[in-house]
Formats: sequence, C-alpha cells, structure tokens
Amino acid sequence: MRRSRRQPPLYPRQVPAVSDNYAEIETPVGARGALPVFWRSASSPDPGVAPVLYLHGVPSSSDDWVAPREHHVSRPRWRRWWRQKRSEDDRVQAPLYEEGFLERTGGLAPDLPGFGRSGKPGYLRYTIDEYAGFIERFLDMLGVERVRMLVHDWGAVGLAFAQAHPERVERLVVCNAVPFLPGYEWHRTARLWRTPLLGEIAMGATIRPVLERSTREASATRGPLPGAWIDSVMQHFDHGTQRAILRLYRSSPSHELARAGERLGSLRMPSLVLWGMQDPYIPARFAHAYEQALPESELIELADAGHWWWLDRPDAIERVVEFMSAAR
Repeated sequence: MRRSRRQPPLYPRQVPAVSDNYAEIETPVGARGALPVFWRSASSPDPGVAPVLYLHGVPSSSDDWVAPREHHVSRPRWRRWWRQKRSEDDRVQAPLYEEGFLERTGGLAPDLPGFGRSGKPGYLRYTIDEYAGFIERFLDMLGVERVRMLVHDWGAVGLAFAQAHPERVERLVVCNAVPFLPGYEWHRTARLWRTPLLGEIAMGATIRPVLERSTREASATRGPLPGAWIDSVMQHFDHGTQRAILRLYRSSPSHELARAGERLGSLRMPSLVLWGMQDPYIPARFAHAYEQALPESELIELADAGHWWWLDRPDAIERVVEFMSAAR
C-alpha cells in the first residue's frame, strides 16, 4: 500500500494554545483599590528569549493579536433598484488566517486599562505617562524583566515605557502607531472626540452599523472591516471604554505627542517599522519619520494594506515573526 507523503508543517516549533489570564495589579499611591487586568499569553517557541509584548490601540483589545474565532462575510454595498447588479455589489471577505501573532510567536497581550476585559475605573486619567506606568507594573507583576515589543495605534504608549526603560526592550516593532513625533495633526474622528460634548454625543451614537461605516476607510480590502473585528470591538465598547478614549485623546494634543517621543533616538535596540500605507488616520510620511527617529530601524511598506494591516495582509504577520525570532 502506497503511503501519501505528508507536507511539513508551516511552523515546525509547536506553539501552545493561547490562554486567558486575570489578575489585579497594584495602582499608584492614592488610587482606590487594585486594577483588574486581563491578558492573553502563550509560551514562546524558544524559552531562552524574551517574550513578545503586544500592545493594541483604540478601540480594540488583545483580540487583535489572535486569529478571529469566526469569519463573517461583509455585507454588500447598497444595491439600487433602478440598475442591474454590478460586481461591486457582491459580498466581499477579508483574507482568512488561522494563526495570529500570539499563536506564532507566543508572548503576552494585555487589554490596556479602559479596554477589553481589563478594569475601566473613573479615577484613571488615561494619559500616555499613566499607560507607560501600567506597562511597567504589569511586567513587574509577572516577573518579566525584558521583552520584545510590538506597538500599534495607541499601543504607542509602549514607546514611552521603552524610552524610560530601554534596557528592558530587546527588539521593537512599530506598526501604524500614533506618531510620538513633531508635526502630526489629529484626524477628523479624533478631533471630534477631543471636542467636549460633541465627543460624548459621538460615543453615544456609536452602534454597530455606525462603526462599520466609520471604519470602512481603514481597510484596503473593499467593504467594511471583518465582522469578527466589529463584533469584538462592540462587545467591549461600554461607557468605561468610551470614557477612556475621550480622556486619552483630550490629554494628548500634538505638542504632547511630540514631547512623548523626544528620546526615541536613544532606543538602540533593533527596530522594525511595518506600515500599512493606505492608512486614513496616520499619513504614510510618519512611517518614514519613525524609521528616521529610531537609529537601528528598517522600514517595510505594505502598499495594499490599511490601518489594521494584518486584516488586509495576514501573510505579512510572518514578517513580524521573522524579525522577532532573529538572533539578538
């Protein structure tokens, strides 16, 4: 009997399943009570290297770093009754992927305070410095001294931590991150959130169809962002998350962003700037600005990807895996 030849696995080093974790973390002196924190974790394929720390942005959570539980086909565009069906009326679907970031590299992915399943207390100011302090306390709680770090969108708060503790970051990936650089002006949605009263009204009006329409431009793939991503955001988009977003944006005018990145030139660890170039929120020139600001960096441009680039180009996740797995 002839035996069929088995194809070699794509990832020879098996990564354990991602696990969910809950704990309470100590808050600064004067705060009221401990802060509940949720994070996902998976063992590294190479236990001899520092774990990867994944930091998500707004308005998502650690769900960004694992493969979607489900894949929903996006709705077709409006089909007008007075004309025949066109190709753009067909349902569209973002590329599927079965293994996300954590499943491939292992590591840690917290829900930042105010997001996902972590605590969302009203006493927090949700500032850049406050988030940098949280990252430090989170790693100390787990007994993790050094990490390899990926930041996306407002996960850029990890850059504030890295500048304060460069000895604790071995490798760095910056993906479509809020520019801690001079010259950035907030996009129109952020300007709305930064405006008192209008921001609160906009938050209260954010229901699922509104989120689908407002984030459609963030994808290079035709149609709205994947249904599983929309579901994940709406599941946790409660009053606590809305308050965190408003406070974060209102505490971060352009000059504060530039101040937060004044010491980027001191980060001498190997760095990768990986950027979805069809980002409607952050102009592509800031990909080059980050590359210039980080002394030991290289730039990978994804011309056919948007703000959440892995939803358009899940194959490019492997570029992150290769960089994070490289010898230090």
